[in-house]
Amino acid sequence: MKQFFYLLAFILTIGCASANAQNYKTHKVKAGETIEEIAKLYNVTPFDIYTLNPDAKKGLKRNAVLIIPKSKISTSTPQAAITKELSGFKEYKVKRKETLYSISKKFDIEQEDIKKHNPFLYADNLRKGDRLKIPVYKRVLEVKEPESTTQQYTVLPKEGKWRIAYKYGITVAELEALNPGMAEVLNPGDKINVPNIKAADQKEVDNQYSYYEVLPKEGFYRLKLKLGLEQEELEALNPELKESGLKVGMVLKIPYSEGVDAASSGLEEVNLGHSINTRETKRIAIMLPFKLNKIDIDSVADTKALMKKDPFLKMSMDFYSGAIVALDSLEKMGASLKIDVYDTKNLASEVSSILNDNDFEEVSAVIGPFMPNNVERVASELRKHNIPVVSPITKNVTLSENVFQSRPSEDLLYDKIVNSIKQDDSIDQIIIIADNDHVKVSDNLKREFPSAPQVYSRKDKEGEEAYFIYDDDILPKLKPGKNVVFLETLSPGLVSNVSSKLNAFITKERQIILVTTNMNDAFEDDEVSNYHLSNLQLEFAAIAKMYNEDDANSFAKNYVNRFGVTPNKVAVRGFDITMDVILRVLNYENLYESVNQAPLTAYVENKFAYKKKFMGGYYNNSVYLVKYQDLKIVEIQDTAENQD
Repeated sequence: MKQFFYLLAFILTIGCASANAQNYKTHKVKAGETIEEIAKLYNVTPFDIYTLNPDAKKGLKRNAVLIIPKSKISTSTPQAAITKELSGFKEYKVKRKETLYSISKKFDIEQEDIKKHNPFLYADNLRKGDRLKIPVYKRVLEVKEPESTTQQYTVLPKEGKWRIAYKYGITVAELEALNPGMAEVLNPGDKINVPNIKAADQKEVDNQYSYYEVLPKEGFYRLKLKLGLEQEELEALNPELKESGLKVGMVLKIPYSEGVDAASSGLEEVNLGHSINTRETKRIAIMLPFKLNKIDIDSVADTKALMKKDPFLKMSMDFYSGAIVALDSLEKMGASLKIDVYDTKNLASEVSSILNDNDFEEVSAVIGPFMPNNVERVASELRKHNIPVVSPITKNVTLSENVFQSRPSEDLLYDKIVNSIKQDDSIDQIIIIADNDHVKVSDNLKREFPSAPQVYSRKDKEGEEAYFIYDDDILPKLKPGKNVVFLETLSPGLVSNVSSKLNAFITKERQIILVTTNMNDAFEDDEVSNYHLSNLQLEFAAIAKMYNEDDANSFAKNYVNRFGVTPNKVAVRGFDITMDVILRVLNYENLYESVNQAPLTAYVENKFAYKKKFMGGYYNNSVYLVKYQDLKIVEIQDTAENQD
């Protein structure tokens, strides 16, 4: 490790020496410094720095060494230069042994100046007796003002910061750095500084497109979820992205939409169960890690013990039980199906054997396997037949062309709840509470809601996390009106402590809504009061809503009749995915065509809105926004739902 640091220091030393030799300066980045602050310090533009330091476009790291162009450090200092101006000629006769060089030195002029006015010297050598025209120059002192890196711009009607920033290819933050003290709202006629670039390099705002300002922590994946655009599509509309990458405040051109969120909105739910468009028999394969080789069918006790010890076995049984109820329902609807069920045993070797020993060419779709590497193995083998493979549980599977990832991503869940809060204009105060294991999440939320105070759980005398807060940690921060409190933790103790206190702080003048970006087992622990969570109307995003037994759906009743117990979430997911996949292949040419024909489908607890990744497969871009209400978890029907 020491050798690495010594080598790094040596490289930086060489780099700095080289930079100084080439008339450049260096700057060592301090913690928290931005490119705009450094550019302002040296009186250069951020683009001057990026040109010499391309890696800086990806972000500044503490102690990183930047090269700063010296030539632009003193742009306010005029540059003086002596120029020569031709005033006449004198005739000169060449003497013995004289050369062009000696004559140029004698008259303090360049040899080229002599040749220029005596063209015969380009073809013949200088000889004794030649008569030359020697130019006579007078010296003139010329003072030049250096070219500025900025120019003045007059704000036009209806122009805001983002339009001007886009026009000159900079971020809003960079525009503000060029104009300290700039007003929040620009008025027509205002004079501001902009980069001094050629008119041909300026970009015009095209009203046939919409424009989007990149927010903190937004990468290409987040933008894909929000705008429905792949990285390649964004780069095609904004070629500079290939060089600079995404930057906070950058203004992007996107396809026209009524609003930014409208790029992924307008999905109309399609009920595929109303009719079946084909009587052709469809063949479906289901691959699950049952591990039947380890089950002793003669010992119920041993089987139960194995299911408790092996989560994959329990999950497989639950998922398949839901699938069986779905197949029963489809049979009653008149579907003609051939179902092949395979036990992968959660082994790559077994998956390979299944693929080698069976003919999949006529299969319409494969549901499973569970694990990402097995999904990818199956998808790779079946790609030659263009057979879709649906990943039922996994959220991190490689999206090759024939893969359907049915489980929405964690980023989508995070964005769903955060955007919902952002769109609520009735909120008077936002507070962020987290334990010390969730500082990063708390800081991310702070960037989303800059005015929100942060509260961290207390520590004990030994400095260990104690997972509680005091009344005084939270009460002074609450305001009259609507308060939204984010709670980020995996501790049931902290959930119980915070929800109990917040519940006591509710008054007629003070409403408190509890929110989390990560709904986990801590909120469902026996230590936590459901009454408190219900009073606080706990809100969160979920891949599935909770089915209501009072709703007019027959699934729960059929499940209980068949298995004698109520279905859990995995069983419901097995039912929903099986219904969706099979109804899609029954109603359309194939699963791929159904993506456009049935953009949104919903069943007992899960919904599916598949979008295709550019040069890749399909991902589910739909989640629920839910809340606790009257001791139940219900879906929130709000305007944001139609915009996501």
